[in-house]
Amino acid sequence: MAQGEDIGAGACQVQCAGPGCRCILSVPRGVLNFQCPQCKLPQALPPLLHPRGVDSSKLQLPCANCRCILNVPPSLRRFVCPQCRVELAVDPLKLAAYRSSLAHLNLLSGQTPGLLEGPAVGDALDPASAWGRLHVKEEVNEVALEVEQEEDEGGTAGETFTDYRPSKLSIGPLHPDPIVETSSLSAVQPPEPIYELKIAPEIDQSGTLSCLQLETIVYASQRHMYHLADSSRAGFFIGDGAGVGKGRTIAGLVWENWQQGRRKALWLSVGSDLKFDARRDLDDIGATCVEVHALNKLPYGKLDSKQVGVREGVLFLTYSSLIASSEKGKSRLQQLVTWCGSNFEGLLVFDECHKAKNLIPEAGGQATRTGEAVLELQTRLADARVVYCSATGASEPRNMGYMARLGLWGPGTDFPHFQAFLVALEKRGVGALELVAMDMKARGMYLCRTLSFKSAEFAIDEVPLEPNMKSIPLCLKKMYFTATQFWNELRTELMVALEAVQDRRPNQTQLWRLYWANHQRFFRHICMSAKVPAAVRLAKQALSESKCVVIGLQSTGEARTEEAVNRYGVELDDFVSGPRELLLKLVEDHYPLPTEPKTLQGIDDEIVKGESRKRPFSSVSNVPGRGRPRKAAAPVESDEDGDQDDETESDQESTEVDDDVKFCSVCSNEDATQPLVECSLCLRVAHTGCHAPPITEVPLSKRWYCLDCSKELSEIQQERRLFIAEQFQRYEAAKERRAKVMEVIRTLDLPNNPLDDIIDQLGGPDCVAEMTGRRGMLVRAANGKGVIYQARNTKDVTMEMINMHEKQQFMDGKKLVAVISEAASAGVSLQADRRALNQKRRVHITLELPWSADRAIQQFGRTHRSNQASAPQYRLLITNLGGERRFASIVAKRLETLGALTQGDRRAGAGQSLSAYNYDSGYGKKALATVYKSVLEQIEPPVPPPVKNDETDKDFYLFARAALLCVGIIRDAQGENLLTPSMFSFAGLCVILITSKSVLLLIRRDISAVLTVLPFELTASQFNPGTKASSKSMGRISEADLHDVGRFLNRVLGLEPEFQNRLFEFFVSVFDDLIQGARKEGQFDSGIVDIRASSIELQEEPKPVHKDPMSGALTTLFILKVDKGFTFEEASQLLDQSSREDDMSDNGFYQSKREWQGRTHCLLAVEKSGSVSHSFRIFRPASGEAAREMSLAELRTKYSKFPSLAQAKEGWLKDYTLSADQCMHGPKCKVGSICTVGRRIQQMNILGGLILPVWGAVEKVLSKQVRTSHRKLRVVRLETTNDSKRIVGLHIPNPAVSTVLSGLNGTHNKPATPETLALEYHPPS
Repeated sequence: MAQGEDIGAGACQVQCAGPGCRCILSVPRGVLNFQCPQCKLPQALPPLLHPRGVDSSKLQLPCANCRCILNVPPSLRRFVCPQCRVELAVDPLKLAAYRSSLAHLNLLSGQTPGLLEGPAVGDALDPASAWGRLHVKEEVNEVALEVEQEEDEGGTAGETFTDYRPSKLSIGPLHPDPIVETSSLSAVQPPEPIYELKIAPEIDQSGTLSCLQLETIVYASQRHMYHLADSSRAGFFIGDGAGVGKGRTIAGLVWENWQQGRRKALWLSVGSDLKFDARRDLDDIGATCVEVHALNKLPYGKLDSKQVGVREGVLFLTYSSLIASSEKGKSRLQQLVTWCGSNFEGLLVFDECHKAKNLIPEAGGQATRTGEAVLELQTRLADARVVYCSATGASEPRNMGYMARLGLWGPGTDFPHFQAFLVALEKRGVGALELVAMDMKARGMYLCRTLSFKSAEFAIDEVPLEPNMKSIPLCLKKMYFTATQFWNELRTELMVALEAVQDRRPNQTQLWRLYWANHQRFFRHICMSAKVPAAVRLAKQALSESKCVVIGLQSTGEARTEEAVNRYGVELDDFVSGPRELLLKLVEDHYPLPTEPKTLQGIDDEIVKGESRKRPFSSVSNVPGRGRPRKAAAPVESDEDGDQDDETESDQESTEVDDDVKFCSVCSNEDATQPLVECSLCLRVAHTGCHAPPITEVPLSKRWYCLDCSKELSEIQQERRLFIAEQFQRYEAAKERRAKVMEVIRTLDLPNNPLDDIIDQLGGPDCVAEMTGRRGMLVRAANGKGVIYQARNTKDVTMEMINMHEKQQFMDGKKLVAVISEAASAGVSLQADRRALNQKRRVHITLELPWSADRAIQQFGRTHRSNQASAPQYRLLITNLGGERRFASIVAKRLETLGALTQGDRRAGAGQSLSAYNYDSGYGKKALATVYKSVLEQIEPPVPPPVKNDETDKDFYLFARAALLCVGIIRDAQGENLLTPSMFSFAGLCVILITSKSVLLLIRRDISAVLTVLPFELTASQFNPGTKASSKSMGRISEADLHDVGRFLNRVLGLEPEFQNRLFEFFVSVFDDLIQGARKEGQFDSGIVDIRASSIELQEEPKPVHKDPMSGALTTLFILKVDKGFTFEEASQLLDQSSREDDMSDNGFYQSKREWQGRTHCLLAVEKSGSVSHSFRIFRPASGEAAREMSLAELRTKYSKFPSLAQAKEGWLKDYTLSADQCMHGPKCKVGSICTVGRRIQQMNILGGLILPVWGAVEKVLSKQVRTSHRKLRVVRLETTNDSKRIVGLHIPNPAVSTVLSGLNGTHNKPATPETLALEYHPPS
């Protein structure tokens, strides 16, 4: 706070410590850390000025690195500075000296010693000296810190999936394909099944439903026997992965309810053609008597009337039909409610229920009509048996808003409404999402299995910018470079055009929104086009290996193709370039133009009409004189717009005599022998002979003007003509500039539509089955010259059935390549089905990453389904452009939460490899803000920027500011802080600067002669690289952009590739540094942590601490004895297996170079196979394999190799023995016996089973723990070594066990038995 401001009493004044900044700052009382408002330097209040009584329970100690004053609990001896993230340790002796020095200074100044008072030890120390003596490197046991970090991160990840079989049911045949379940869900058992399946004898005989599908039918029917606290019937969630057989399971539920007498059912899905699949599934299980009615083929009237006749059966409809209504206002939803009746107890199935997501939108958004309709239908049919069915039902927590029948929120729960449930999940991180899935299974409302991916292959191929793209003469990298230049110049031209539009200001916000949206689509299209050669190459390779290919993408480019066909006709020279048509449409429709002027013809009439309104007149076509009618010489046209009242006033002003008499204004006589004429402007009346010069010919039809009015009118017309001509010239000049810009766009070398290009290169429509939503396509002409636009369907196949026809062509082997888009991403089976003629292995190439995990999972599930002869190969193509991580980032974020919520494990979405691209997170936002502030030179970055050999950090920041200015992130910058001689050689940037006076200053290279450049003169001082730039002149970044990772990754796509990757590398480096810091502080949310140990055994029987009143699911405390040790024999055997013949590797036993309390620590380092960066796997005697790897440089810096194997064995055995009963800090550990850092044998307490109801109580207890790592809720997973029992739950630190149990004592109930559960399930008769 600056000096002079009113900050209240107790403030102290300090001088800023920033270099070159010596302003006086007033620091309010109690503030320890602050930032100078002028130089932005973070600072801390010196200890001498530290106020007493800030926190009476903690010590105020300065960090040895950044001098930040920290509030340190007295019992804490090791911690990490939250500001600079340096590892610190407190030495008792030096702490006593430091406290003594402060007490001595307080005594000299007459102040009360306060918290730091104590007996003086020796002479008084200088405060600065005491501050500087708390050195980190001399006191911290670095190995102990490493081990503590590894324990917080957990052990190495085990198998994500485990083989699945129903644990409590033994009916039905085995599933035809291997089915797995995530390891987390497999640790939870469902309730005891008590429902008696009525269709069981029939299904046992036919074998049409597998044991998995029958298990789902049993638990869904069992769940439907319950009612929630709000009196609505409880629902069930089928979360099985794509291809497991959810459709046949739903058919089984329909058949079971039919046998129970419930003959009406509603089945909602995503496409009307899936009605045929529903019919097929019902026929397969023997339910041929159940009719399936397509709602879209039925009228809006009463369905059970005599005319319609739908009285029972399955009513099949789409989500689009649910929100439809007729022209008369009749809605489908009301029609359904009327047909079901008020006491409807039948089945209500929401198949592919992810279509109802976004019921609770992001901030500023609106709920979708589909989500609202789904929720309303459940509300109005309160007793319906609801089933949610989707492999992607909850891509993130807020998408569960429509699942009101699960009973996770509302009356009778810990969350009064869904918003409270959502806030709790988002606050508690990924671990909470994983526990929700386990709780749902434990309560009997959820099952989720998926096909085994063990035989499937999943790989991410990074595609470089390739030079040999079809129909593109230039290297794509050069083309990309040219495109970035053009977009920058186009932005310049649009801003110049906006300045030129003076009379009509267009909506600038709308213009720039469209500009950046098209900017993103353009470069996304370029990125996808870059992958076409790789996709074609992989496809041809697969075909040569007797495989077939499925290529998945999202956008088809149909809109751009139709625009080109409408503009140029159905016969074209080549395939349409989507980026070119996008640019043309943007410029043609949204280029700022002045108001189009009217033509010169009719200007006179417009002027006369305007002047006539100013001078109203009366008609004299029948001028009466002296009481008798008289014929007028010149009829005068009346103005229809004239006002009658104005005419009366004009008449009264023009004469003082009778209104019926007209006198000549020249002779003032009424001579009936001479005709009268009246001026159309001034309305003066004159005889034809009195007028000078005399009027020889009386105008009969045209307007007549007197001499004075004629001169005035001529001058006005001349000025108007000049103005109109100038306006017309400006308008034509703007149109000409727009035309020239469009002409340049037409000359740019841009790629063709990827979909058409792929189909053409792989043999055309005769060889490629297309399953998309577009109506027409471009095909190569028969003579090979040009292309022709034609409809996708033929006379024999309707447009509605074209995708089904193409699918059958592929499954029959008539076409071996299939291209699918979102239109075919739900319900279409393209796997190597054993019943199909085409059983070749599928190679699934993802050319374009979907925008959401829902679509990604749907596409992946098209080729991996039940009853397949072989599992597919997945190839995900990503270019080497840093900006394209935007799309991978979105999918990674959704897949992570999707896997956590619907499969119980965040790593189960689609493999772990995509999580490396999840930058759109809290850490990503913080990293982006750090990058922006570093580029603006407001802070020092935590990592150095990626500079070239001849480049400094300042140069990189300069280029980065120019780049961010070009893409519209930096605003209001001034030219002198961006201009250096090297600036003009950097990517040919077109820099657009806006000063405080809103004057456009354009500095760019003359790439194209189309766009004019405003004159701008530079002074010598502006080229001086050493000129100091103020933060204000460097520009600003808005708060909205400061943390918007998506916008950053979108915009950097518009930079030239080389610097784009460098800027992205800087962002990733900062991101990784923040993640590493969060791991050290124990704040990183890693979800479920795997506990790996040589021995894990239960010490005593599990203790139930809570029971769910509805399902009887238990919350259980498991007390385990864990031995993480790694014997010397195991280590020696591992070393022998990994040793090379030349014996020149760095593998071997190492000991720490430094000693702590008279002892060193040892480890085994084994180089990771296939590692090009020389990273090593680390094994320790007390904890086994470490979670993280160590680089060779770090290994050699901290450790030295044992000279002999005997010495290594001695050191290893010593560590192994001592770690059995003490931690790595030794017998004098300040934390005491509860410290488990590096302890080989320790007790572990796991709260497993049903966790969600007790989560809040446990969280409250752990928040009061002394040790930072103990305060965090950790979800752990382990497996006992003696009986292979899987346990997943919350890790309760040893000091907190008794407190947690006391907090849960009030909810402790007697464990449930199958008999009591049966009584609870069956309603009273």
